[in-house]
Amino acid sequence: MLHLRILLAWALTAGSPLAALAAAPAAPAACAPIPLAGGNAAAVATPSAADAWGGPRRGNEATLSDRVVRYSIDATLDPVKHTVTGKQQLTWRNRSAQPVCSVYLHLYLNAFEGPGSTFMTELREGNDKFRSGVDVKDGDWGYMQLRKVAQGGAPVQWRFVQPDGGPKTDRTVVRLDLPQPVAPGASTTLDIDFFDQLPRVIARTGYFGSFHLVAQWFPKVGVLELPGERGATAPRWNAHEFHAHSEFYADFGEYDVRITVPKGYTVGATGEQTGAPVEKDGKVTHRFVQGDVHDFAWTADKRYARPLVGHYNGAGSPQVTVRVLYTPEYAHNAQPALDATLQSLEFFSRTLGPYPYRTVTVVIPPHNAGEAGGMEYPTFFTASSFAKVDPGTLTRDLLDFVTIHEFGHGYFYGILASNEFEEPMLDEGLNEYWDQRMLRAAGRDIHLGTPLMKTLGIDLRLPVFDYERLGAMTEHPADPLGQNSWKRMSGGSYGTVYSRTATAMRDLEAAVGTPALERAFKLYYARWKFRHPSIADLRQALIEGTGQRATVERIFAQQVYGVQPVDDRIAAFSSNEVLPQPGYVQYRGRRIELTSAAIDKAIADKRAAWKKAHPEAKPGEGPFPYRTSVLVRRAGADVPQTVTVTFADGSRATAHFSGTRPWQRFTWTKHGKAVSVQLDPQHKVYLDASKFDDARTLENDGSVAQRLTGQFASALQTLFSFLVSL
Repeated sequence: MLHLRILLAWALTAGSPLAALAAAPAAPAACAPIPLAGGNAAAVATPSAADAWGGPRRGNEATLSDRVVRYSIDATLDPVKHTVTGKQQLTWRNRSAQPVCSVYLHLYLNAFEGPGSTFMTELREGNDKFRSGVDVKDGDWGYMQLRKVAQGGAPVQWRFVQPDGGPKTDRTVVRLDLPQPVAPGASTTLDIDFFDQLPRVIARTGYFGSFHLVAQWFPKVGVLELPGERGATAPRWNAHEFHAHSEFYADFGEYDVRITVPKGYTVGATGEQTGAPVEKDGKVTHRFVQGDVHDFAWTADKRYARPLVGHYNGAGSPQVTVRVLYTPEYAHNAQPALDATLQSLEFFSRTLGPYPYRTVTVVIPPHNAGEAGGMEYPTFFTASSFAKVDPGTLTRDLLDFVTIHEFGHGYFYGILASNEFEEPMLDEGLNEYWDQRMLRAAGRDIHLGTPLMKTLGIDLRLPVFDYERLGAMTEHPADPLGQNSWKRMSGGSYGTVYSRTATAMRDLEAAVGTPALERAFKLYYARWKFRHPSIADLRQALIEGTGQRATVERIFAQQVYGVQPVDDRIAAFSSNEVLPQPGYVQYRGRRIELTSAAIDKAIADKRAAWKKAHPEAKPGEGPFPYRTSVLVRRAGADVPQTVTVTFADGSRATAHFSGTRPWQRFTWTKHGKAVSVQLDPQHKVYLDASKFDDARTLENDGSVAQRLTGQFASALQTLFSFLVSL
């Protein structure tokens, strides 16, 4: 029991978090309490007010964003102990009309301090492996410690809170009770000393060897939302715990960060390096400054090679310098990553809006640090690293895609700055969709064959949105796209934030037309850049931009706010000759019996005469009409659908339908036998649970055979994709 008494004695020591909790005074009576957004917060249904976040940015303002915060940070890295010692001045402006006596800070790094954090609890209880599934071993843990917080020289007391009802042992959100209230419209500055123990690289941050990716590393203030912003009806703090599948949300501001590392280390960071590095006592201090962003991350490694540098010059943008940092073993990844970044700058600038910053820093993680790959921060992101990246291979496709994806976050996560805790589809999902549009525009497919198959001349590939559809959980979706990041059935269901959102947006594009969809997204970006849109704001921009309210509202009701599968199929298909039948008929006022023998003779005579007159007739053509019947079953949501029947003479008949009826039958009577039927012939509905049951054939028909062959190939490609991932 000695160790417990020692722990208790430490816990009550002045300056410890528990002592601070015990000593924390109540908020001054002059301040009305401001609640926190709850643990069930998710898709917003009411559009924000026109003047939310100060209103749309017109481009004539002094700054790109309405800067709410300013961080001035001095950070020193110990690359042997893998620690960061920091001093921070945090200046925060109260945008509300009431005094504020308490503010909330995120201490994200405490997600990795032990089994009691919300992050680790969710991984354990959900049996989910995060990203590549690296387990935390002894000595791999990390944490953030507040050593001092002061306001105007007066000490600030703090206590840890769990806004989402997570375990009381979670310490990723801390409440500061201020000695001096912050008046409406006024600002306050907090002086904060903090200490980081970086974890072995896991979930977007940490170290391996001399490599350090330093992210979620400084105390970061939450967001005070006002009425009319993202569905708020009264002021509220938005500061969620760090969940296993959540990311981030913060105010725009300015960062001025001085990073001190041992001599010989290369540093890359958010923003522009300002002035020459300063060397003293074997250490070098690098200064990075960036305004109009809402986060800051950096990297340092003594193994980095000379950076690969490129430049982008595009209309409306400053000259953008792109730096790719990489270690020697992955030198062959650097040029493809640079090329993909420059291509992304051009595509996103042209299709959404000009890139507004002067820098992009791309990091290729070294060997054994794959957990650091595929993560975004403003003007700074990590790509992936592969042993081989030959053109026309899956690994090259993945390197390109991850680079495009992480750059794209600079728009959907960075400039649009949505709330990734509560509405992850606005970042991960919309970005995934826009990335695939970029690849589709370039004529790129996903290569799924193995190197051996390629040497044998077998080139298996899949169109990008067909590939995306494979992970969209089309048959049994578990959660609405608008659900928050942590209340989901599983990690797999969270993954549909990417693929199912991309598929739903692709179906919306197919329904409204590409020009209308592109107009709508340009409107969304222009209206909400450097603000914080909600899902309701996206919906409104899509309605206005496309001019097709009913279609947009249908998809949002079914897929974003609801979770309705789409499941249509061809249940039956027949095409039979309509022949005279025996029995009595009325002829000139008399009842006459047509016998079977007479009918058979008449049919034979008519066939012979017709064949003589039409010697070049194809099978399925003749003197008698055919009655074609198609039965469609619907087991899911109402989506507009098309059925097309192809006949032996090459003609076609089409029917359109919608509604919630579980079945519909369509019939045609015409000369010529039907040979095939196709549901969704223009491939507009990718959310359909299965595309294998969209067609049937009665006779040999090349187009149908080709389509079915393509579906079989798709199945094979899915299998090979799985094998490659092992």
